[in-house]
Parts: sequence; C-alpha cells; structure tokens
Amino acid sequence: MKGSTNKILVIAVVLLLATNIALVAFMMTGKSKYSEKNSGRKSTSDMMAKELNMTEEQKKNHKLSKEEHLKKIKPLFDFIRQRKAALYSLLKDATVNDSTINMYCEQIGQQQTAIEKLNFAHFKRKRNLFTAEQQPKYDSFVLRIMQGGRWDSAVRKR
Repeated sequence: MKGSTNKILVIAVVLLLATNIALVAFMMTGKSKYSEKNSGRKSTSDMMAKELNMTEEQKKNHKLSKEEHLKKIKPLFDFIRQRKAALYSLLKDATVNDSTINMYCEQIGQQQTAIEKLNFAHFKRKRNLFTAEQQPKYDSFVLRIMQGGRWDSAVRKR
C-alpha cells in the first residue's frame, strides 16, 4: 500500500511540475505576442498627423502643446483618484451619511469639470496650429476621438 501511495504522489508531482512549466511557457509566449501586436498600433498623435497631413513644425508644436497640457491636468486626475479612493473606502462604514458621500461626489465633479474646461481650451488652442484646410479635418478628428469607445445608450446594437 505504501509503495502505491508513493507512486501516486510521484506521478502527481511530475504532472504538477509539467503543468507549471507549460503554464510559464504559455505566459511567456502570450506576452510576447501581445506586445508585438500592440507595438504596431499607431498613437492618436500619429493618426492625427497622417490624417491631417501635418508638417514637421505642426508635429513639433502639437507634441509641445500636448506635454504642457498633460502637466496641467495630471494633478486634477490625481486629486480625483484620491477622492474616489477616500469615497470607496467608506463602503465598510455602516454609519456613513449622504452628506459625506455628496461632499466627495461634488469634489470629484468639480475637478472633472475643470478637466473638461482645460481639455476644451487645449483643443481650441491646438486648432490654431492648423491651416484653414486642415481645421475641418481636425474638428472631425477631435469629435471622433472624444466619442471613441463610448456606448450611446440611445442606440442599442442588436
């Protein structure tokens, strides 16, 4: 009986070891395929440059404008993230009241409003980088990007 138990344990260990090796190999090859697939994906800036037929000067100004804008809005996103963490940490508090929840939601909303205003001003300023012929394409591009990935609840896909 003891000999058969040892054989079963040895077989189980060998099978688990083989499974782990196969899993690690699968994960390693899966990651490389994923990164290869995404490395060929164009950035929004690259797509805009191609679609609007941007000059090198426009590309340079676009990049600088984008970097400057991101510096302005990053602290706002950080604030929102912190407030959301504080809000959702209240889930465990059975005594949390509506006024506390409303306070966090209002703070989040105010920062989101500030982000939207900064984004609008940014895209409005950036529009001036383009020629009169490029501007309608830019307007269309910005609308597509702003709506991209959103599901319109009024339109159901069947």
